[in-house]
Amino acid sequence: MHKHKSILKIIILTLTLLSLFGCNNSNKPTPDKDKIQIITTLFPQYDFTKEIVGDKGEVSLLLPPGVEAHSYEPTPRDIVSIRNADVFIYTSKAMEPWAIKMVSEISSEDLKVIDLSEGIQLIDIDGLHDHGDEDHDHEDDFDGKDPHIWLDPVYAQTMVENITKGLIEVDKNNETFYTNNSEAYIEKLKALDASFTETFSKTKSDTILYGGHFAFGYFTERYGLKHISPYIGFSPNAEPTPNRIVELIKTLETAEFKVIYYEELVDPKVAKTISDQTGAKMLMLHGAHNISKEEIEAGVSYLEIMYENQEKLKEGLGYGK
Repeated sequence: MHKHKSILKIIILTLTLLSLFGCNNSNKPTPDKDKIQIITTLFPQYDFTKEIVGDKGEVSLLLPPGVEAHSYEPTPRDIVSIRNADVFIYTSKAMEPWAIKMVSEISSEDLKVIDLSEGIQLIDIDGLHDHGDEDHDHEDDFDGKDPHIWLDPVYAQTMVENITKGLIEVDKNNETFYTNNSEAYIEKLKALDASFTETFSKTKSDTILYGGHFAFGYFTERYGLKHISPYIGFSPNAEPTPNRIVELIKTLETAEFKVIYYEELVDPKVAKTISDQTGAKMLMLHGAHNISKEEIEAGVSYLEIMYENQEKLKEGLGYGK
């Protein structure tokens, strides 16, 4: 009986691989061979790349809509897509540790791989949290570093520059086109940075009270902010610590601006519990790792997400009060 099950599994695996590498992809859109094919891992670089490449390339997002980024692992179909692409863009070894091993196994001289953390000094995870005497898990999956560089609009500019440099290496003929689009988009990111700087110069509070896995380490460092979160790590499997929940509840009970923020694409059960205990208003602070199917259909952009975050932070930090 076990032998028959093993044979069945082998047959199923073989058929799956044939469908991936063979001709069973006829219902998928045929890539335009006149355009460079680009695969991106997370939403920010997907959005950045689309702004730069315009109609000169086809950009795909590896993450399916609504999937939480930290728990993602590439499927065999994803690996085939990357193998067949001209450009593969990922955040860093800290964010996508699987990318390094996968790319090393794809023996293609035609694939340009772009690491968007190039030129950026990553923050040590232990430097982001005051662990005290509590038990804590080192985020081994993130190489001991905070991977959320895109939430800092200044580092986002570096990411755009890295994308542009890589695209030009692959498609020199469109260098001027890519450079002009990149420079125009960087000006928008500079405006975003200036807007945040102005906002936080006029907020009464400087502490973000966050009921989820806090991804805004680079953001808070850039703008001189603090945060309190019941979670120590970024992993969706990380559990909140009781002492931190108590600390957050006590802070909210005496806070002038009673707002508890929560993260996107994850059940905000901890934030809701704290809200129920304190009467605090719940607002989503979007980490922009990925977006929902509804957001994709609505054409939501990185800039829209960040400006919406700004409005929500104004409410929670007492802008102009």
